[in-house]
Amino acid sequence: MSHETRPPTPEATGLGQPTTTSSGRPRVAALDVLRGFALCGILLANVKPIAHMGDTTPVTQSVAAAQDGAWLGLLVDQRFFPIFSFLFGVGFSLLLDSAGRHVLRPRLLLLRRLLVLLALGLAHMFLLWRGDILTIYAVVGLLVLLPSTWLPRRVVAGLAAVLIATPLSLGSNGLSLVPGLFLLGSALTRYGVIDRIERSVRVPAALGLVFTAGAVPALWLQIETQIGDATFSFWFALAGMLIAGVYVCVLLLLLRTPLRPALQGVFAPLGRMALTNYLSATLLVLVAAHVIGGSPDGWSSATVVLLAGAVLVLQWLVSTLWLRRYRQGPLEWLWRWATWAHRPPLRRAPGRPGRRGRAFRG
Repeated sequence: MSHETRPPTPEATGLGQPTTTSSGRPRVAALDVLRGFALCGILLANVKPIAHMGDTTPVTQSVAAAQDGAWLGLLVDQRFFPIFSFLFGVGFSLLLDSAGRHVLRPRLLLLRRLLVLLALGLAHMFLLWRGDILTIYAVVGLLVLLPSTWLPRRVVAGLAAVLIATPLSLGSNGLSLVPGLFLLGSALTRYGVIDRIERSVRVPAALGLVFTAGAVPALWLQIETQIGDATFSFWFALAGMLIAGVYVCVLLLLLRTPLRPALQGVFAPLGRMALTNYLSATLLVLVAAHVIGGSPDGWSSATVVLLAGAVLVLQWLVSTLWLRRYRQGPLEWLWRWATWAHRPPLRRAPGRPGRRGRAFRG
């Protein structure tokens, strides 16, 4: 193991697309796309709760109270946070693996990373919005994800199954699923599944069919079951998890088609600056809510979609332009600085001529 404590510098092609991450691993492009896609759905789900600044409404509140928003709620509520939580576990294990090749105590590095995330989350929660998820992620990371790094991967996989199945069987959803999703992402990474995520078409196709076969009846039963019924929460949570799986599989399949460049162009910049975009979205929605006025509960689904779309377009534009000149988003860079306890380079070095190839992300 190296005694080097400086964070590795990402390499880039002449196209400006890094071929390695800030931690020196090959980039898996699908992770950027999935992260950006999940960020879009999370914003849709959070528009109304954010607009109620100071409320204690959980982030799983329906995106629309009116009946015209029911279809949006079925496609969005509880459908995207599982993807984001799963990816957090993936990223944690990828960083642990990379850090282990550069520092003597990689878990200390990850401890600092989680503590900084906790500080950011608490600031976000108390200053802007009580529905912040970063605080929960940091706490669960400290209590569950970090200790799990001492366990064999088969034990982590078993715990993931238990911690996902138990809340679902009890009709719980939302935050209660975070520990299991973290461990699922971590376990699949440790088994090498994430490194091979873009090499197969059959696996996501088969899993997508399985998820769809389960999601259709679960969603139907969610619709048919009255809110407040003893079984509603179960069908709601189960449908959310299964539809999230469908979304992931469909995106992975689309990335193996000619649509890949378009998907990367749209979602990857948002995903690479997910922390910056998640926090800045709160400010943008609060400003927009003040301009729109009135109670957010009265907003139509069209208003929610247009507001979220406007925020995302602005964030995409800023992210795309920013990443042409800089290696990471501003908050990602500060987070990395605090993680490694060493100031990393921010400005992108002049690109070397390179042939177009598959981009990677990790």
